[in-house]
Amino acid sequence: MRFAHPWFLLLLAFLPPLALLRQRRTQQAAFLYSSVALVKHVAGIGRSRVGLILSRLRWIAIGLCIIGLARPQLGMGEAKVKAAGIDIVVALDLSGSMRSEDFQLRGRPANRLDVAKDVLTAFIKKRPNDRIGLVAFAGRPYIASPPTLDHDFLLETISHLNIGSVEDGTAIGSALTAALNRLRDVQGRTKVVILMTDGQNNAGKVPPLTAAEAAQALNVKVYTIGVGTRGKAPMPFIQNGYRVTRMVDVNIDEDTLKQIADRTGGAYFRATDTERLRQIYDHIDRLEKSEVEAKKYQRYQELFPLFVIPALAVFLLELILSQTVWRRLP
Repeated sequence: MRFAHPWFLLLLAFLPPLALLRQRRTQQAAFLYSSVALVKHVAGIGRSRVGLILSRLRWIAIGLCIIGLARPQLGMGEAKVKAAGIDIVVALDLSGSMRSEDFQLRGRPANRLDVAKDVLTAFIKKRPNDRIGLVAFAGRPYIASPPTLDHDFLLETISHLNIGSVEDGTAIGSALTAALNRLRDVQGRTKVVILMTDGQNNAGKVPPLTAAEAAQALNVKVYTIGVGTRGKAPMPFIQNGYRVTRMVDVNIDEDTLKQIADRTGGAYFRATDTERLRQIYDHIDRLEKSEVEAKKYQRYQELFPLFVIPALAVFLLELILSQTVWRRLP
């Protein structure tokens, strides 16, 4: 059993002092007379407890209402669920070459970044039990999100990623180092970096293979993904106020990406189209499982009617008694 809004229960602590204060201020009699001389012959009889009973009924009803406001709930059953518990940081390239439109999204030409964001979003939604972080990079890296279970925040952050947020370039080594720094103090058993780029390391102060050695020392597995078709790809430009497309060379340093993956126990993949990129993330999703069984209540029965209905009944009883059997005389 649990309470959905337990803070309401704190109000119960105020009821006894309020009841005592009200009792001291107002001594309610069962019968009221214009002069005590009329009841002089019963002066030795103790005070009627009718008013006290009615008052207690009212306080009981208020207490039941407060418990109802706290929404007591009863677990209807237990189900075993599997939690992965893996810490993942995705390093996503935002360099200018990610504008190349050699992919398709929902039947239309799309640039590499838009497709990468779409596939990454689907990947995150399938792993609700993992802490996932995000490093965006171009000429330098920046932490878009630390590893978190707040995937709504993470997905909102991904939707706002744009090319041109930082100076252009491709700092693969620095991006991998930034991702490792996010995982260095994490206590999880399995730590993974997914590095996605479409170019060669030409910026930053950390060589990619030096960063790979650091990953190996930290026992972080790195999966690298080269994004882009082979040969040439269409790249949009603005010329004289008009949008034009030119074919540009696709230059991915596959050798370095393979070495990074090999040294850390990961794997290198080449995504030449949207479907292949989806398959790569599905493959990583299957590889990186560290499942443990946990117990979790799935459904709860609301119990507030069991308190609110009796409260209304007590209120009604107090009202009926005060207006009939124990009615005060004018």
